[in-house]
Amino acid sequence: MAQKDTLLHLFAGGCGGTVGAIMTCPLEVLKTRLQSSGLTLRPVFQVQLGTFNGAGVIRPGPVTPGLLQVLRSILEKEGPKSLFRGLGPNLVGVAPSRAIYFAAYSKSKETFNGIFVPNSGIVHMSSAGFAAFVTNSLMNPIWMVKTRMQLERKAHGEKKMNALQCARYVYKTEGMRGFYRGLTASYAGISETMICFLIYETLKKYLAQSRFTTPDTDTEKGASDFLGLMVAAAFAKGCASCIAYPHEVIRTRLREEGSKYKYFFQTARLVAVEEGYAAFYRGLIPQLIRQIPNTAIVLSTYELIVHLLGEPSK
Repeated sequence: MAQKDTLLHLFAGGCGGTVGAIMTCPLEVLKTRLQSSGLTLRPVFQVQLGTFNGAGVIRPGPVTPGLLQVLRSILEKEGPKSLFRGLGPNLVGVAPSRAIYFAAYSKSKETFNGIFVPNSGIVHMSSAGFAAFVTNSLMNPIWMVKTRMQLERKAHGEKKMNALQCARYVYKTEGMRGFYRGLTASYAGISETMICFLIYETLKKYLAQSRFTTPDTDTEKGASDFLGLMVAAAFAKGCASCIAYPHEVIRTRLREEGSKYKYFFQTARLVAVEEGYAAFYRGLIPQLIRQIPNTAIVLSTYELIVHLLGEPSK
């Protein structure tokens, strides 16, 4: 029975991740481009008053292009297909990564429930942290290739590398270590997963309690229950993303080809000194637009499949 439950969580997590990845791929490409150090900054001129002789001083200052400007640039220069760059490795990686994550989360949750107070906040955070650690360690090479493909800028009509060509190029130029660039930032991002699942499980427990305390409520889950889970997942991911987003920018910089970014803290210091603290939140808007519905789709699909194929709750 335990093996059947593990396989169920593997299957449900894989299906949820695949559906979410396909629907939100263009937004991920936009987010990655905005995070990159290769993003072209528009020079603007700022007038500063209050000099000794009373005259104004005109100084140039960089301004980050907006989401719509980056989208327009990709469509004009590279074509609509570029909005789906990296979808191949994403599809190859997202199903096993989500499957591994949800299976590890479910299994570790059983273990931590026997150590801590069952279904408490510490259980949810510990389970989410452990599952994220396992998933990041195993799947980083695939996400590395995906990021490189999304950062590749080729004019419309020029031949672009596919996933296998990109993987061979990384191995040829950087060796096996190249596939694990950005892993330290992914480990730092475990905090986002822990925050997300703590909020989600708390809201899920509250929704379940309110459902059972409402008179004349059918014990079977309906569409409104899964809609509630989608809203809970969207809210949890939105909060977690806003809190822990800087690690995403650092991870993208670490995965850039031939960049000056070598280590986690060195990258964080360079970004802060050269571009200011606002640079740590570049690409946050497309990330929220992408991740909030994506997480809602993934978690609700997962819950639905577990509900349909799992053993009826007693």
